Amino acid sequence: MTSSLGRQSTMPAQTSELPDELRHLADSLGIATEFWDYTGVRREASAATIRGVLAALGIAADTDDEIARALEDLELAPWREVLPPSVITPEGREPEVRAHVPDGSAVTVAVVLDGDDVRELGQREDDAAPRYVDGVRTGRATFVLPPDLPVGWHELVARVDGTEAARVPLAVTPERLPEPALATTRGWGVMAQLYSVRSATSWGIGDFADLAELTSLFGDLGADFLLVNPLHAAEPTGHMTPSPYLPVTRRFVNPVYVRPEEIREAAYLTGPQRALVDWAAEEVRTANTVNSPIDRDAVWSAKREALGVIHAAPRSRSRQRALERFRAEEGQGLEDFALWCALHEKYADSSWPAELRDVGSPFVANTRRQLADRIDFYVWLQWVADEQLAAANREARTAGMGLGIMQDLAVGVHPDGADTWTDPDAFAHGIGVGAPPDMYNQQGQNWSQPPWRPDSLVRTAYAPLRQMVRTVLRHAGAIRIDHVMGLFRLWWIPEGMGADEGTYVRYDHDAMVGVVLLEAALAGATVIGEDLGTVEPWVRGYLEDRGVLGTSVLWFEKDDDGQPLRPEQYRRGVLATVNTHDLPPVAGYLAEEHVDLRRRLGLLTQPVEEVRAEARQERERMVARLREDGILTEDPTERELVEALHVYVVRTPAVLVGVSLTDAVGERRAQNQPGTDTEYPNWKLPLADGAERVVMVEDLPGSARLVSLVDAVRDAFGEDDRLA
Repeated sequence: MTSSLGRQSTMPAQTSELPDELRHLADSLGIATEFWDYTGVRREASAATIRGVLAALGIAADTDDEIARALEDLELAPWREVLPPSVITPEGREPEVRAHVPDGSAVTVAVVLDGDDVRELGQREDDAAPRYVDGVRTGRATFVLPPDLPVGWHELVARVDGTEAARVPLAVTPERLPEPALATTRGWGVMAQLYSVRSATSWGIGDFADLAELTSLFGDLGADFLLVNPLHAAEPTGHMTPSPYLPVTRRFVNPVYVRPEEIREAAYLTGPQRALVDWAAEEVRTANTVNSPIDRDAVWSAKREALGVIHAAPRSRSRQRALERFRAEEGQGLEDFALWCALHEKYADSSWPAELRDVGSPFVANTRRQLADRIDFYVWLQWVADEQLAAANREARTAGMGLGIMQDLAVGVHPDGADTWTDPDAFAHGIGVGAPPDMYNQQGQNWSQPPWRPDSLVRTAYAPLRQMVRTVLRHAGAIRIDHVMGLFRLWWIPEGMGADEGTYVRYDHDAMVGVVLLEAALAGATVIGEDLGTVEPWVRGYLEDRGVLGTSVLWFEKDDDGQPLRPEQYRRGVLATVNTHDLPPVAGYLAEEHVDLRRRLGLLTQPVEEVRAEARQERERMVARLREDGILTEDPTERELVEALHVYVVRTPAVLVGVSLTDAVGERRAQNQPGTDTEYPNWKLPLADGAERVVMVEDLPGSARLVSLVDAVRDAFGEDDRLA
């Protein structure tokens, strides 16, 4: 979708109500005081919005004195530290590092490389005058990092008068990621909502065993990747949030995807123990063939019962050692997450005691000891989930996929989830992340997710981002970052305000993107950024220069006259698809399901006749372009039209092309309708065909429609000499 940011408008901007010093304070912290909306009009953020954002950063700005103190603290902040809290730099650069020490002291700075090799930094002349900081006359010295430092995580160490005074993380990141490691110059893959794709032996929901079968099938058909919905963990007890984009943590996996029978110890259960597992499966397995909303709560209740039986079974020495290694590698983050799960289980029907709000308190430490058995269970769940996800990715590679599993990374976490409890200082509280109004959601969106604090990320060397990406990429060849603009800026909405009353808060995108690239390089993975919607024009070029692929959706790719972009006008460095999970599949889109659904749900801001006319014009223009390119006959069937759209996308120069599994089987219903919660069964619909008959994993190899679409895609690639 073409961005409107940066366009000039003939309409007047709103009158500013921001005092100059408040504006200066906001600007200093990366808080936007004005921005361009999707219509090209420059908007001013209100003073109330700015103060709400500042309050979430722990800065009082209600009076002139408070604003003045905040500005002074910002100016003195770097002078109060010997070294910056962390340094993130691309390889091949020579960035400066400034040290602040008592005036007259001798200071040296060295790099300690991974492997304990130490390299002293050269000093550059610094003409900054000493200044008094909290009563101490403080001077500044400038050092320069050499350009030949290897990519990786290192440390900077400062010594003052011979004594170590500071040790901070240094990340040297790749300048650019290489293109995807494919057998040919371009590739294609399948996109699926894993929970929706069930087999005869599933437990009412698609799982990791089904994922392995899908990668085997599509790998044999020539696919290079299988993109699945976010697999992040959800609530361990009580009601499980259906949306995979609102997890309790993005670092760990939802064990609802575990297939109990695939756990090795399940094969050695006693007869009575095995019966308990079988009975639990029978409670939910009948749902596999029913086309009704997936009941995650029922599924997880049955699986938890079975998994508890398997967890209690003895493990061999080697298996126990493997579990202990996994536990040690994941460290305190896993221990705290497992504790949160145990507490969520204990206080499922009541409020947590106030003493439990601080994860580092003595009360929590005592509770950790009391709940040790349940913590062990939740650690074990992550281990068996990790094993099964690893097996699915191995199957993908064995089947010939160039990338294997492509994981999806949600933009944020649940406000009352594990991440906000285990690491509260990382988040801005009293803020919801969302999106300003745009042409598809004209009321704006509030996703109810707290954002990371930019200052906290710097202080921790981007630890939350680093740990999350590293864990997600452990068993994946690629990662799709939902709303990649979140690495640059996020739309912050203070509590109590509407989605249209927020403003943008900027992050250090060089550092954010750099950390992602570093972890991807260490894992040998490809990164795709979902750059749809309102994106500043320069961002796409920046990401392309860093080797991050973008996202192109056929329905959104139009020229200034509203005509579909010609294939050769698409960007090369993208994952190109016909649709997205926030729209109905192609068959439903062509039938105007997106119009009818929004009308029924009261989401339209224009008369339905206008919206329907626009939808028909969009379809007619696309059909005309397909005929112009010789892809479509005069009287096509629905199947032929779906295939023609995919062939059109293959004819673009896009490095990767994605085929939605819903399109392959003729499904018409959207998996998600933005702007709704309980009004629509978001993220609950099982895979079905156009007649709303459930499609199972076992049905896919024999699906004439799927085989025909895959053949059309493969033939279109085969005609392209760039694949030779």
